[in-house]
Amino acid sequence: MLSAERGAAQNTLEAYQRDLDHFSAYAVAAKTPMRDLGTQQIRDYLGVLCDEGLAVSSRSRKLSAVRQFYRFLFIEGLRKDDPASEISAPKKARLLPKTLSVEEVDHLLFIAACEAKNAKGRKQLPAIRLQCLLELLYATGLRVSELVTLPRNFMRADHRMITVKGKGGRERMVPLNGAARDAIKNYLEHLDAKAKRAKTKGKAGHNSRFLFPSTGVDGHLTRQRLVQELKGLAVIAGLQPKNISPHVLRHAFASHLLERGADLRAVQQLLGHADISTTQIYTHVLDERLRQLVNDHHPLAQ
Repeated sequence: MLSAERGAAQNTLEAYQRDLDHFSAYAVAAKTPMRDLGTQQIRDYLGVLCDEGLAVSSRSRKLSAVRQFYRFLFIEGLRKDDPASEISAPKKARLLPKTLSVEEVDHLLFIAACEAKNAKGRKQLPAIRLQCLLELLYATGLRVSELVTLPRNFMRADHRMITVKGKGGRERMVPLNGAARDAIKNYLEHLDAKAKRAKTKGKAGHNSRFLFPSTGVDGHLTRQRLVQELKGLAVIAGLQPKNISPHVLRHAFASHLLERGADLRAVQQLLGHADISTTQIYTHVLDERLRQLVNDHHPLAQ
């Protein structure tokens, strides 16, 4: 149902599978078929999760999967009631997303450009690819899954806009700045040159529909590999690797746009958020920064 009717992404389907497998193991231990568990037993399951030390966010996610499961059974007539409908999600504090300052992003981009320029031999193409990935991340605010699965022909004819297929199969258009276009052009020139050299030597080159091809099972660069390379670049740049990730750069993209007066609805569209309440978290980031600015510099704040 999630796949056919809602168009859920593969990552979403796998997450639901893991959570329901965990809940199924609880049902086995309770010696009750999963479809027959009652409200109190589901509450007891949440208590087990708490005892296991799971974070509030993890418990909420697992409860969400359980709710969807019983709602499905009820709608399909496989149960006469929905035992999970009365259960409230665990309360959690609203955490502000990690982000980077404009100066930190500029420094990271500068180091990536230097690494790409100075790399030689087999290290050259990976360095140029990482620069391209970084420029694209910050220029577009793409989700990491959207970025690594970009098709090679993702740019529109005028090269100033790209079409992105996001969650639930929803498509959106995102503008592309000059730095990102230049980085893509440079990367593709080196990628094609490598393929040409391989063909001359009688070797198989990358013949992939993806912009960032790989010889792995998926055929494209993996999220894990991108994260690994970004953290390696953070070390070279003198930044804390734990503070650098594709998602942090997506946060930086949104925060920096709002700082400069971008409309919240426009940012929502660029990020591909279905609900504007998801985008509003970035306004809290700005509020916190302003509060900190006053506390640090206003003479009457001490």
